[in-house]
Amino acid sequence: MTEFADVVRARRMTREFSPAPVDRGVIDELVDLASRSPSAGKVQGWHLVVLEGDATARFWDITLPADRRATFRWQRLLDAPVIALPFADAGAYVDRYAEPDKAATGLGEGQDAWPAPYWTIDTSMAVMTLLLAAEDAGLGALFFGVFREEDRLRAELAVPDGLELLGAIALGHRADDAGSAPGRSAARTRRSPDQIIHRDGW
Repeated sequence: MTEFADVVRARRMTREFSPAPVDRGVIDELVDLASRSPSAGKVQGWHLVVLEGDATARFWDITLPADRRATFRWQRLLDAPVIALPFADAGAYVDRYAEPDKAATGLGEGQDAWPAPYWTIDTSMAVMTLLLAAEDAGLGALFFGVFREEDRLRAELAVPDGLELLGAIALGHRADDAGSAPGRSAARTRRSPDQIIHRDGW
C-alpha cells in the first residue's frame, strides 16, 4: 500500500477518463473506506447514488444537454464510467440525537438546533476519503458541482425529499494522457502552513 503522505500529494482532480469500466468490487471497497470517516453520533447519514456505464448518460443528458456539449471544455470527462452523487441526510442526524443517549444535547429538536450542519460536514469528509481511496487504488476522480437542473436530476433518479446533494463525483481510470490540460486554477500557489496557522489566536 502506498504511504498516506504520497497518496495525499499525488491526488489531483481528474478531468480526462478512459471509458474502461471500474469493477463493482472496487467501488464497494472505496465506499467502505469512505464509511469509516468521522461521523457525529456515528450516524453515517449519507447516501451515494452510483451511475455506471451507459447509465451515466442519465446524468449528462440532464445536466449537460447535447446542445451545450460541443463547447464543453472537458470532453473526456463525459467518458468517466462512474458518476456518483453524494447526498447528506439531515433527518438522520435529528433522529439520532433524539435517542436517549444523545437527547440531552437538544439536537434532536430539529435541524435549527444544530450550530453547524454536521450532515454536510460528515458527508464532505466521506467524499474526501473516497477521493483519497480512489487515488490509492490507482483511479482518477473529480468532485464537481451540479449547478443546473438539480430538480430534474433528483426526479429522474427518484431521490427522496429532504436530502442535500453536495455535488457529483466522476470516477474511473485516467486517460493515458490525462493531465495534459490542467484546470484553470492549477497554477495558483499553494498556501504554506505559516499562511494558514494562527498560533495561540488569530
